[in-house]
Amino acid sequence: MSGSQNYINHVALVLDASSSMSHLSSKVVEVADQQIAYLARRSRELDQETRVTVYVFANTVECVIYDKDVLRMPSLKQLYRAGGITALLAAALKSQRELARTAQLYGDHSFLTFVLTDGQENASHRCPDAPSQDPGRLIAAVSEMIEQQEDNWTLAVLVPDQMGKREAMRYGFPKDNIAIWDATSTQGLEEAGQVIQEATEKFMIGRTKGVRGSRAVFSTGAEAVNEKTIKAAGLTPVKPSAYALIPVARDAGIREWVVESGHTYRTGGAFYQLSKSEKIQPRKRIAVLEKKTDKVYTGPEARALLGLPDVEVRVKPHHNENFTIFVQSTSVNRKLVANTRLLLML
Repeated sequence: MSGSQNYINHVALVLDASSSMSHLSSKVVEVADQQIAYLARRSRELDQETRVTVYVFANTVECVIYDKDVLRMPSLKQLYRAGGITALLAAALKSQRELARTAQLYGDHSFLTFVLTDGQENASHRCPDAPSQDPGRLIAAVSEMIEQQEDNWTLAVLVPDQMGKREAMRYGFPKDNIAIWDATSTQGLEEAGQVIQEATEKFMIGRTKGVRGSRAVFSTGAEAVNEKTIKAAGLTPVKPSAYALIPVARDAGIREWVVESGHTYRTGGAFYQLSKSEKIQPRKRIAVLEKKTDKVYTGPEARALLGLPDVEVRVKPHHNENFTIFVQSTSVNRKLVANTRLLLML
């Protein structure tokens, strides 16, 4: 294997260890350990070397594990202790600046960082790890750092509420690299772990298709689709003679509308337009339609393009001016929505 084909992932967890996280301490360790076990399994299956870094932050920012082989990772049980306030900006800066000093020789290196916090920034201006004591300068430093990161860097953050999301956007985090989690319960943290895992799966599958980084790591929907990502995923258009696009004039059952349109209904041959948030099972095929040409792309790569893992996952339709997402129907009673289109494989 040549060096250029050797995928090396540097995955970092930057974990809030302020006092308000105390009631979730054991769950933080459990969720982080689950993520590391998942990374180890997928690294083997996808033949991608993965190295893990862990930072914890409160009044100060501490690197407790640096760029360690995921197959040799210890539990975080002895390394995570909550207490103090929230130096979020200092944690973002220190983690990314130190990781940037990691050697990137002989291989296709990619950096993926998840910051998890349950509160607002309130300590970085007093943190010895911060480059400035001026809050405005700190925000500018984080924003500038994110703006200047290379295309093989992905920096994502999980925040507790809409205010946290607005703050994260003010700091320069791309809006689709910000997720909201329920910081009040262990179940909320469990769900945050699932969101991180789904985003990591999307990232690792994307790596196999040549995608090196993402500014939409939490998005599972149409806005992840564009000409560049289609090309990177290796998708080729279906022959025009192999499908038909049928306007849906009224709400109707999928088999009923296919037959009414003069076609034969085959189970699995009809695709409905994704028009609302819904769960998509791992066996369902996905098709992507380019609006201006009516070209259709499908195959396993189309699922990978949307970052769909091999488990059931909720997908949002998200407006996209240039592309439409279609989902395979295996139900004869699937209700089609008026003023959408039906994709029929002939």
